[in-house]
Amino acid sequence: MNKIANIKTETSRHLRQYELVDLVREYDPSVDENLLNKAYVYATKAHGAQMRHSGDPYYAHPIQVAGILASLHLDVQSICTGLLHDVLEDTEATYEDITEMFGEEIAKLVDGVTKLGQVELSVPNPTRQRRQAENFQKFVLAMSKDVRVLLVKLCDRLHNMRTLEHHPKAESRERISRETMDIYAPLARRIGIDRICSELEDLSFKHLNSSAYESITRRLEDWRANQKAAISQMSVALRDLTDEQGIAAQIYGREKRAYAIWRKLQRQGISFEDVADIYAFRIIVDDRATCYRVLGMLHTNFRCVPARFRDFISVPKPNGYQSLHTTILGPENRRLEIQIRTARMEDVAERGVAAHWAYKNESYAYDPEKAQESGGDPLRRIRPLVEMMEQSGDADEFLEHAKLEMFADQVFTFTPKGELISLPRGATPIDFAYAVHTDVGDTCIGALINNRERPLRTRLQNGDVVKIIRGGEPEPQPDWENMVVTGRARSSLRRLTRDKEVQEFVRIGAMLADHAFAREDKDFSESSIGDTLKRLGFKEPEELYHALGKGDMSIKHFMKAAFPGRESTKAMEDYANREFITDSTAKLYVKGDGLTAGVSMHLSDCCSPIPGDRIVGLQRPGKGVIIHTIDCDVLASSDASSDWLDIGWRRAAQHAMSTGRVTATVEHVPGALADVTKIIGEAGGNLINITTVQRSPTFFDMIFDVEVTDNRHLMQIIAALRTSAYVVAAQRMMGEFVPAQ
Repeated sequence: MNKIANIKTETSRHLRQYELVDLVREYDPSVDENLLNKAYVYATKAHGAQMRHSGDPYYAHPIQVAGILASLHLDVQSICTGLLHDVLEDTEATYEDITEMFGEEIAKLVDGVTKLGQVELSVPNPTRQRRQAENFQKFVLAMSKDVRVLLVKLCDRLHNMRTLEHHPKAESRERISRETMDIYAPLARRIGIDRICSELEDLSFKHLNSSAYESITRRLEDWRANQKAAISQMSVALRDLTDEQGIAAQIYGREKRAYAIWRKLQRQGISFEDVADIYAFRIIVDDRATCYRVLGMLHTNFRCVPARFRDFISVPKPNGYQSLHTTILGPENRRLEIQIRTARMEDVAERGVAAHWAYKNESYAYDPEKAQESGGDPLRRIRPLVEMMEQSGDADEFLEHAKLEMFADQVFTFTPKGELISLPRGATPIDFAYAVHTDVGDTCIGALINNRERPLRTRLQNGDVVKIIRGGEPEPQPDWENMVVTGRARSSLRRLTRDKEVQEFVRIGAMLADHAFAREDKDFSESSIGDTLKRLGFKEPEELYHALGKGDMSIKHFMKAAFPGRESTKAMEDYANREFITDSTAKLYVKGDGLTAGVSMHLSDCCSPIPGDRIVGLQRPGKGVIIHTIDCDVLASSDASSDWLDIGWRRAAQHAMSTGRVTATVEHVPGALADVTKIIGEAGGNLINITTVQRSPTFFDMIFDVEVTDNRHLMQIIAALRTSAYVVAAQRMMGEFVPAQ
């Protein structure tokens, strides 16, 4: 544990060659010293007289990176990569040179680190932002192939942050710190290397908010001076207790870092004095059973603080972290956090994925079996990022989803078979479904939480057992993207919507093309539009159909390309100039078939259609079909009913809720609104929004958005509202709001 800290002080001088070899030999006696020495010498010669901003020779940097990698107990290939990670970019060395000198494995690792590029997130220029997003895609792809690429990059960034104060440009210091806080620190935490993550956060915080950093650092110094005696007293008490019980234990303390304190102050809105875990004791014992024995000993001899106990041994964190956490009242009723774990758990907590390097078949390398024994493979925390990259529409969208995935507190849920599914706080059953498998999420129609059917918008809590109810064909649902919090679920939903949207616009476009040919008394087939495709610049018929269906190309433009030089008939002009789909096309859409809400079909805000309503649609260029109820005011302004697209609800809504809109005039007296909300709740509705349209000394005109199962349910709620002594009038909103007279 102390070796990382020791190397931190070495920024003024670099590790000598024999010191680096000795560091590696301590944990890997079979190390190939010749290979390590050769890489050390090659790096120093390749970088030659290059200098860093600090005034140190440039080769001091890769040597320090190699030292940090050695402190994580990585294999010799990783350490050689640390020594060579800048030679391809900053010297005349080539990939072929590295391959010839050090073998293909090291050459690929060095190349992987080199190709990562800079991941900048704080630059306002849109063009550069897109390149940054693309760089992050490369980053994820490279580290998913070999996690050592990420480990080398993290150690590279850690040493750069330790020397960032020497960078001459304040703007660059801020940019690098922001990148570190947004990308590198979360990735370090994701694979469990808490010590590197914490230091990266602290160093970034120092440059991003120097006044807050200095303030908290001063407060920590004062706190340390005032609490020194109490900490010593508690340390002796814990040692005496373990000795009395005959428990062999290592006991030491750890102090919360400045950024961790700042984050807690910001999130919880508390003062420095209210932070209970500024100082915590760790008790390291031999095995799991002794961990629980120590916990019982503590709770027997000290008062524990309710709701401050966490068991991460039976339910490990997603990155493999295991420990018991409890808070007790020590001397003078001071709150004190105690962490209890085994030596192996401590190693995993400090070094994360790096703790799984061990001897395997006489070779020192990553050991998947050992990783599984320690509570799971930390590498699987990277794989969701790769899945998101495959599903995302573009680099910017992927970056958005990846950031959602990396920045979140966790809740721990379970499948009915007991498999742990960790999710960000605020996750819903839809997030859970996609965390289990993409196919499960795509076909999700409902959920049982702790054996009770609950709405899909329900926020999951720690310990929930979730069973997903699945339907048939994958089908995107409106508003689901607003209900999820994980990047994985959001990218999957967008992918599903994109795929469905393309299918439906192609189908609409093909029908429009067919109907256009019918108007000219021509038989339509894909072979008959070969010349049309060339004139319009399309390679495949599907591209043309998509443009027609989406409204990106007008029927008039298509017909001119399909029938060049022909005189336009009146029927052709009438058809081509129509803004909406005609009735003959509409006949192809029978009730219960055709379009999907939220994809090529969108529910209008004016009348808020819900299941049970008679509905029709109007096509809008670029938007697809907008759905209205049959008695909506908007339809009255349409040129003719022949413009309407006759459609219906595609699926039963027994597992979904729809939003109905109610207008009401309510008396302006105490208790009126409480009575209205009570009536809606007792009728089984869920009130999700209230808008006051106008008010007077005696009345309020209001709009209530209520989640209901169908139109009959909504009318039952309206009838119940009309029975209230406080409600003057209530009706369903079907257009522009008209106050009651």
